[in-house]
Amino acid sequence: MGRHGDAWKLRVVAAPERGRANDSVVELLASTLGLGRRDVRIVSGTTSRNKIVEIVGLTLDETESLLARAREGTA
Repeated sequence: MGRHGDAWKLRVVAAPERGRANDSVVELLASTLGLGRRDVRIVSGTTSRNKIVEIVGLTLDETESLLARAREGTA
């Protein structure tokens, strides 16, 4: 996982069938950010590689910081 322009690039192993990859994205973000699954929601791009995700309970700066720390292995 890492920065890709203005976005974050994630890698999940689940196949993009019957929502499995989307579920994996939500699970990865929720666990990385210390949130419940209900606090992470894909709001756009459910059938695309590019997704827009809503995070509830953290500011953008907090989210960016936690993702950066996870990427560096210091989370």
